[in-house]
Amino acid sequence: MANKMSFQDLINSEVPVLVDFSAEWCGPCKMMAPVLQEVSKKMGDKARIVKIDVDQNGKIAESLQVRSVPTLIIYRNGKQLYRQAGVHSANQLTELLQQAAQQ
Repeated sequence: MANKMSFQDLINSEVPVLVDFSAEWCGPCKMMAPVLQEVSKKMGDKARIVKIDVDQNGKIAESLQVRSVPTLIIYRNGKQLYRQAGVHSANQLTELLQQAAQQ
């Protein structure tokens, strides 16, 4: 992507945006990668999944008070609809995104 979107532009979306705050050194974060791929396949263009490395994007993580990784936050139209730290299942995330799409 030639021009990077700002975080605010990213979360101001009609479709739900799942933001995965993670880190390279984090074991549970690595476990989330195949789960997020599965969710992405299930949801298609009905949701967007974005991974943010807290070590490379410390200001965003700090401003949102992300204290542990992985932390997953779902936004729609700039509004935070869900936030939880820890590993999630693909079914759980798919359900949360489907609910967010209806709000």
